[in-house]
Amino acid sequence: MTEDFNTMVETAEEYCRLIESSGSDNQDWLTRVFSLLPRLHAAITAQMNQNGHVIAPLDANLENRFELFTELHNLLGERDAYWMEYDMLHEEEHKSGSLADDLTDIYCELKFGLNQLEQEPDYSKILDNWKYGYQMHWGRHLVDAERHLYELSTKNQLA
Repeated sequence: MTEDFNTMVETAEEYCRLIESSGSDNQDWLTRVFSLLPRLHAAITAQMNQNGHVIAPLDANLENRFELFTELHNLLGERDAYWMEYDMLHEEEHKSGSLADDLTDIYCELKFGLNQLEQEPDYSKILDNWKYGYQMHWGRHLVDAERHLYELSTKNQLA
């Protein structure tokens, strides 16, 4: 394993632990998520130049995903929904972005890879799955979450 891959695994583990601790009485939880996402972004970006075969990851457990999404949605309350750039084109008040959805989708992709790593330590396969998922799905969620959390931070709404 490379040092960059080890950094990616450690950052993914930290992210998953942080998301799993969301229900605990932790006032700085969202601030910690805000500071961790750029590190996660840097860790996966460092992996993107590595050669490998792009393969599609397996489907996530939708029941577990919905359960986590619901928990995060309830925790975030009014801080969950945000405007997407195309929302402003419509006259109705509809915010289509969801921080809970972003954090959940990132979690599901990373946790799937970490679980695979425990069962079958083929790190190149796991890395290929993370890279594919980042390019096709969770990378956009990562950028959207970073942008929304930045907006919340400028309004002192992280705590």
